[in-house]
Amino acid sequence: MLVLTLGMPALAAEPASDGGTINIMKPEPGAPAKQKPKKSRKARRGSSNPVYPTPLPRPQVPLPLPPKKAVTPHRPQVPPPLFVPQTGRLLPNLPPAVGSGPGGRETFQDRAARCVHQSGVYGPNATGDRGSYIRSCINQ
Repeated sequence: MLVLTLGMPALAAEPASDGGTINIMKPEPGAPAKQKPKKSRKARRGSSNPVYPTPLPRPQVPLPLPPKKAVTPHRPQVPPPLFVPQTGRLLPNLPPAVGSGPGGRETFQDRAARCVHQSGVYGPNATGDRGSYIRSCINQ
């Protein structure tokens, strides 16, 4: 506000474009007429023709998808039944889940998880000592 208040009188006191003299009198008859300053011509830019925006290109047709390969899943083979010496029983092995090994084969970790799960399914009455059942199942 202070700058605006101090700047306003300075703008009002700015001399006019007539060289700083104030002339309130009519020009005398026979005096040469005052010439107006020539206006500088600005160079034209752009075209005189209207330029319209070009339409967007049509959406491209998506490429056809490659044919799907028919993959037949490797059916895991069920290991043979396991003989448990503590109980004298022959317990069937559960079918293994799809293995995480190459080609869907059952890895050692997959087999260990299956054997621990089997020992829980059959229970202690069928497997006897749980640790020995799991070890014999894994090493089968």
